[in-house]
Amino acid sequence: MDTINLANTGFVLLCTALVFFMTPGLAIFYAGFSREKNMLNILFQNFICLGIISILWAIVGFSLAFGSDKLGLIGSLNSFSFLNNVTSEPNSLFSSSVPFILIFGYQMMFAIITPALMTGSFVGRLRLGAYIKLIVLWSLFVYAPVAHWVWGGGFLQKWGVVDFAGGLVVHTTAGISALAICVYLGRRLKEDNTPVNLPLTAIGTGILWFGWFGFNAGGAYSPDKLAAQAFINTTLAASAAMLVWLGWQKFTTGKVNLSGLMVGSVAGLATITPAAGYVEATSALIIGAVGATLCFWAKNIQEYFKIDDSLEVWRAHGVGGITGSIMVGFFANGAVDGINASFSLFAKQTIAVAVIAIYSWFITKLILKIIDRNKDIRVGEQTENEGLDSFELSETAYHLNGKIK
Repeated sequence: MDTINLANTGFVLLCTALVFFMTPGLAIFYAGFSREKNMLNILFQNFICLGIISILWAIVGFSLAFGSDKLGLIGSLNSFSFLNNVTSEPNSLFSSSVPFILIFGYQMMFAIITPALMTGSFVGRLRLGAYIKLIVLWSLFVYAPVAHWVWGGGFLQKWGVVDFAGGLVVHTTAGISALAICVYLGRRLKEDNTPVNLPLTAIGTGILWFGWFGFNAGGAYSPDKLAAQAFINTTLAASAAMLVWLGWQKFTTGKVNLSGLMVGSVAGLATITPAAGYVEATSALIIGAVGATLCFWAKNIQEYFKIDDSLEVWRAHGVGGITGSIMVGFFANGAVDGINASFSLFAKQTIAVAVIAIYSWFITKLILKIIDRNKDIRVGEQTENEGLDSFELSETAYHLNGKIK
């Protein structure tokens, strides 16, 4: 009979709280990088995910992602909809020592932050009502199916694809979908990337890094050696990525800056996420360095295709998640969690990236077309020029000298 283990339960409770904290941290991170006229809007978009996605996850999302498998594609609505069968007793299919309701909660935090990640790509362009429709439909038709494919017993998991903490499920889906949204909305009228408050972004970066320990280590569901390995891999990869990013920045511009330090760190965190519980510490350093390099130079691709990703979500999260997911095939060590690097694993990871990226792109474009049937998904020129805070929220962040900047 399954018995609740207090140490394991306490560990997952802590990790759940850490992952929850990442969404406010992300909001602060993005707000500091934004212009003053859109700060509150980006904060609102991130925080509203806490309310909307939590309820959606309880009603139907968790069941679609983790319910009994249907043809390898989606979970059954009969399994856990409206929290049916989600009790405080352990469910051995997920954990034999942690309350099932807590597993639900831990996974809920991933479902919340994933659509929130996309908000940085379209700052100041998307109507609030359209955004709310977007995150609801996207969570149901992109996040939940992909989570089932990889984590919930779907066809990719059965095939042998692995993703320790979300390189495929979180970063690839959000990064590619953010790119699709940018392309659909078009470029900003005025591309001003001057951050309004870098110290605020620095605080957000610290919160994200702190929360990422729960994001990655929590997947062990126990405070054991696997959790310890994922924990250390997380910070080593982020540290290596930070320094490599600054190195590339110095090489290309002759200078380094705080923005690069912070973005480089986040790129490293995104890159190690899918591999955190499968590789040794020395491999984590390499993964962080490679991830930072590819994310840094992805800027050239973005510029070549003239894609206006305001806060470069695709560059840091999409490229990072894809890179880390593929590199599992090179560096996985069976001594860590029973998964060994091989050409077969590399091929499966690469194909999984392609499948999820293509699916995320086309379903996101379809959702946008449905939402935009009246051709009003993007704000008007006056609203965009003067900012969404005053027009959609009737509030301002600072109102310095009586003028929104």
